Amino acid sequence: MQKPSFNDIYMELADKLAQRSHCVKAQVGAVLTKETRIISLGYNGPPAGTHNCDLEWPEVGCARDSKGSCSLALHAEQNAILYAAKNNVSMQGATLYVTLSPCISCARVIYTTGIQKVYFRDSYAKFKGIPNDEGVDFLRRFGVDVVEYKKGE
Repeated sequence: MQKPSFNDIYMELADKLAQRSHCVKAQVGAVLTKETRIISLGYNGPPAGTHNCDLEWPEVGCARDSKGSCSLALHAEQNAILYAAKNNVSMQGATLYVTLSPCISCARVIYTTGIQKVYFRDSYAKFKGIPNDEGVDFLRRFGVDVVEYKKGE
């Protein structure tokens, strides 16, 4: 029996984490790793202890900002990064697995924390109906290795 790659394991875990999201619009998961070890996890949603969109606004979700994004939630990448930072875990040289490519705001945070590689499964640009993946372009421009995940590769 062939063993699954770490890339497949981490992306499958990110996908499972996404299922924990209370967002009614999109469910996104993230796994932050370093040297084949998981250092943090995250999924999109409001800050812990505040509310759950699917319970408070099950039909429409929470209020939207001017770009049509959730005005109350943290993105999956942000949750994973914030948890690592809260626990004094260095992210320098880390790898991030995320089910949706980073938006430009998350990309700036990813770059600033020293994360060196990002695997994403789906395109944020396609999801939002915008022309390009600004976050991916930003990260690549400044030397972060960004890879569109393909199972088994």
